[in-house]
Formats: sequence, structure tokens, C-alpha cells
Amino acid sequence: MSRYVCGIDNGGTAVKCALFDLTGREIAVVSAPTPLYSPKPGFEERDMDVLWAANADVIRRCIEKAGINGDEIIGVGCTGHGKGLYPVAADGTPVRYAIASTDSRAVPYIEKWAQDGTSDALNELTLHRPIACQPTALLAWLRDNEPESYKAIRWVFEAKDYIRFRLTGEARAEATDYSGSGMMNLRDQQFDKKIFDIIGIPEMYNCLPALCSSAELCGRVSAEAAKVTGLKEGTPVSGGMFDIDACAIAAGVTDGDTICMVTGTWSINEYVADAPVLDGGNLNSLYCIPGKYLIEESSATSAGNLEWLVSLMMEKEAEEAKKEGVSVYKLIDEMVDALPPEESDVMFVPFLYGTNSPARNRAVFDGLDMSHGKAHLLRAVFEGVAFSHYYHLNRLLSARTAPSAIRMVGGAARSAVWAQMFADVTGIPVVTVTAKEPGALGAAMSSAVASGHFADYNAAAKEMVGFRETIYPDSARHVIYLEKYEKYLRLIGA
Repeated sequence: MSRYVCGIDNGGTAVKCALFDLTGREIAVVSAPTPLYSPKPGFEERDMDVLWAANADVIRRCIEKAGINGDEIIGVGCTGHGKGLYPVAADGTPVRYAIASTDSRAVPYIEKWAQDGTSDALNELTLHRPIACQPTALLAWLRDNEPESYKAIRWVFEAKDYIRFRLTGEARAEATDYSGSGMMNLRDQQFDKKIFDIIGIPEMYNCLPALCSSAELCGRVSAEAAKVTGLKEGTPVSGGMFDIDACAIAAGVTDGDTICMVTGTWSINEYVADAPVLDGGNLNSLYCIPGKYLIEESSATSAGNLEWLVSLMMEKEAEEAKKEGVSVYKLIDEMVDALPPEESDVMFVPFLYGTNSPARNRAVFDGLDMSHGKAHLLRAVFEGVAFSHYYHLNRLLSARTAPSAIRMVGGAARSAVWAQMFADVTGIPVVTVTAKEPGALGAAMSSAVASGHFADYNAAAKEMVGFRETIYPDSARHVIYLEKYEKYLRLIGA
């Protein structure tokens, strides 16, 4: 009988289920949108029951699409966006809508904590400064604004841990995710009551599930979940991991020689280290490989900006592409590639969903006049996203030497034009991977290790990770982009 592993990825805008064989070959993938609700500016929420229904649906359809039986799946792993808040009551039902990782309602708390010393005190324990979308800040907001919801919380979950709870009925807190939540002392790698006392939410310490590791067996598919997903009751479910870990391990990042860039809604820029980096303001979290840390620079400033522009003004091109049997993104690549960087002076700041500049928190096109068309806007978005990643890269490089290569996954990695632009902007070779769904693959790899098929993640990476191509920078274009990047820096600082 053939054996497969299942990876479930709950991202910022969609849930995906993918099945892989034990060489990493994708057998089937199914996705579904998971809508966000915005009751007021800065508030972004998700119906947790709708989210679970979407997960059950894509799992069932993925198994059907693959044409296999549930008993051929030897393990299930979950991944998802970090941060945000998924609160569950004692009876296992959602307390309220989940709060997404792109929510900014708690910004005033972060500003206050920066001024009164709270941020410094937390940094000593968590090894990163608090941000508005972490559960700590969101729980403080609930305490002050929704006291009844706050009192009803029994479990404080992250996205993928909530889905694992629905699959197994067991409440567990997987360490890579919670290490970036602001609730864990990264010095001893345990939850710390001092953190909750500092913030003024001491009762929430008792609402934390028991910690587990990424490749640990953390329960089995329940009879109830089996009925709605098509998985076999009793199928092992691993701890899984934070999606930034999943993408990195699916790109074969097992040591500190390379930097991984994830180009989704969030600009994720990260590398693996043997110890946390305590200067430079980077985010430190635990990596899925035991004993390793993930050093991260990130913001919600990546390829999601292109999705907005495409939905806004590319309807005609999308229809034409559909008739021709090609993707609209192929046409976009051709439009951008036909316009040399030195012939386009339009700049774009990719801050539609977030910012990484203390001086600016809104997106902007700069330099437009009547001579410009769609190609100029599209190239500006491509460049702006690449510049934002480069901004984070330079901050990472303040604490280490330049990497031998950048492993790149996500939306931009699927575009040869965009991937070449990343190489040209950074001056560093870019390696793209074969995995179309790296988050789901990373989650599936966790179940392959938890099931005992592989001894560890290093062994799993050797067998399940493949590379598509290495893209080398063009030195002449690198000079052009460095000049444009200086203009970009002036623009985000204006």
C-alpha cells in the first residue's frame, strides 16, 4: 500500500490541504478562501467555525482528488500564520471571532508599553519587542474592551493549533508558533508567568495549552473529525509548525548558510542560528529543528500588494488570459519584463497591509504622470516589494555576513521575472524550490518525522525538498536598482 502525508496550511487569506508522497512529490492540493471581516478600520477578524468548515472541506476534497483512501495517509501536520488570537471556551467552542495577524487594534498598547518600560521588560524574557498582532497585546485589548469575552477564554490558541484541536480534541501549544507569540520566555523555552504579570493579564497564564514540539505526536484524528474530513479515525497528527518555519524547512533551510525569503501577504526574511540575536531588533523564535533559533525580519509588505492591483485593474487582461488558456500573471510578467528598470521612474511603497517604516504607514504611488500606463504601475509594485524585502535583509545583515544564497518561496518565487528582480536588487543568487505549496509541504514533513519515517528534519529535507533553479544577479541592473533603492528609502522616510 502506498503511503502519503498530509499538510494543512491556514494562511492569511486561504486554507490549503496538500497530499505528498514520501519523496515530497505533490499528489493533490485543494484550497479555499477564508474571508476576513473588518468591523472597523484596523480590525480584522475571522469566523472560527467557518474556518474549521473550510479546513474539513479542503481535506475531504483533497483526498478525493488524489483518489486515495484515508488509511493510506500515515500522518497529518498543520501550519498557519503566526500571531493573532484564536480564543476557545471551556466547552470547545469559539469565544468570539478570531483576530487575524494583520489586525492593528492593539497599536496604542504597543506605543504605551514602549514609553513606560513594559516593552523593555518583555524583551528581556521573550527576546523580541512586542508587536500589536501578538496574543499578549490582543488579550490586553480584550481585557479592557470585551471583558465578558476575556473571562470566557479557556484556551489561547494560534491558528494552526486551533485546527489541530478541532482534528484531535486535544489542546496543545506547538513551540515554534508560541515562541513568536510574546508569551514564552525564550531563554528557558517555557511559558513564563512573569510575562503575564507584567502585562496585567495573569489569569491568561492558566489558559495556555501544554507545550509540544514540532515533530511530536500530538493526538490522533477523532471520530467526529474523521466524519467531516475523510481522514481515518486514529490517524496520527503532529505538532506542526509556524508557517515561516514550514516554508523554510520546505526550502531545505537546515543551517545558517542561507537566508529564506517568503513572499506572501507578509514579507518574511529569516535564517537559522544556534543562538538568538540580541542586538539589532530582530524577532527571535524557536526553529522546528531542536536547538536552533529562527532570526526573522518581517512586515505585511510583500506580494499581497500585487493581488490588490490585479483585482483593481486587470480584469480585462484576466479575461483575455483565460481565453488563451494562460495565467494573467504570465501576461503581467511579460508587461514588466518589457519595461527596463531605468525607463520607469514610478515608485511604489507596498504598505497596503502593513508597514516597516516608522515614518510612513500608508501605501503610495509616486512619480505618476500622463505618460504612465499599467506596465509602469505593475513594475513599480514588483520593485517596491523587492525593495521592502531588501530593507529587511539589510537589517538582518547587520548581525551576520551575507549568505551564499537566498532560498525564495511564495508568490514572487513563481515569477521568473520577479525572482530575477530579487537577485538583481540584493546582488545575491536566488534559489527557487520545486514545492508549489511550501507551507503545506513543511507541515507534511513534520508528520513524516513524527510517524518515524524519517529520523529528523535533516533526513526529511534530503528526501522531500527539491530545487528548481538558481538565478544569478545581473551586476549592471544591481547598480540601477541600488540607485532606485536610495530613492525608495527617501520616500518611505518622507
